[in-house]
Amino acid sequence: MTLSLGSVSVDLDPLRCYYQIHGLGPSPDHLTDVVLQRALPRFLDVFDRFGLRSTLFVVGSDALDGSPGRPLLREAARLGHELGNHSFHHPYDLSRLPLSVIVDELRACEQVLDELRGKPGSVCGFRAPGYELSPTLLSALSQLGFRYDSSVFPCPPYYLAKLAVLAKLRVSGRRSSSIIGSPWQQLAPMQPYRPAQDDPNRPGSAPLIELPVAVTKYLRLPAIGTSLLLSAPLRRALLTGMLRQPFFNLELHGIDLIDAKLDGIPSELVARQPDLQVPLWQKQQSLVEILRFLTDHAQVLPLQDVASHFAQTMV
Repeated sequence: MTLSLGSVSVDLDPLRCYYQIHGLGPSPDHLTDVVLQRALPRFLDVFDRFGLRSTLFVVGSDALDGSPGRPLLREAARLGHELGNHSFHHPYDLSRLPLSVIVDELRACEQVLDELRGKPGSVCGFRAPGYELSPTLLSALSQLGFRYDSSVFPCPPYYLAKLAVLAKLRVSGRRSSSIIGSPWQQLAPMQPYRPAQDDPNRPGSAPLIELPVAVTKYLRLPAIGTSLLLSAPLRRALLTGMLRQPFFNLELHGIDLIDAKLDGIPSELVARQPDLQVPLWQKQQSLVEILRFLTDHAQVLPLQDVASHFAQTMV
């Protein structure tokens, strides 16, 4: 099969998440709204150039009434971009928490999103912090009526790299908030499926659709923003590899369009995030190349529409 359907999503993780990942302690106050105030308008500008409607995964606590990013998210919804649930506080161990706590996290975020969308009760899609999906989290999503999840990232190279980074942090005495999930996720289906309720990493009969984050066929290399934006040769190899996948679920992060100098990012974080060591203009050029490839080869839809498409074929 060849590429015919695509989506573009942006996880709007605040920079405090990266401080937590790298064990750097609390992030400076001036970074609180950088992703929503600086990166989000840049993404919306590029998407507008391509006439593209994206899915924006929002951390609910960053979009409360009075927050600087809230008007931008409301405008994004007005322009036709989907606002997806990325939990309220973005706890990296969300998948390991009790069912009642998970449900509270999801509901709190949905309440914020309802206000931004202007469509109460329009529960639709979710992506878990750190790509970690568990039977308990899947049960919460099913209970609350979510139509799709997009947390599974079946990518052995990413999993091994994560193991190495966390091991290095432990040796250095720093504690990361990130967790190691099930190794079986690396063998999960690479294309949309209905997950098994007791094991989200294999096909089953759950009421929602799983939309895995993009990896190439055979080698399962990560075709996400982190990999695609850093190196032109790697980007072209990964994009060529995605021509063999019928659906390309392109995942980006807010940090992908942050500029260390322009946006005042401290050197302690820049030293640990390779994507912050690339100037904004270069990343913007790369993103244009990626989106041109995607729109040339596929119909690009928000994830909610992709989920509806596959739901019709998985009755």
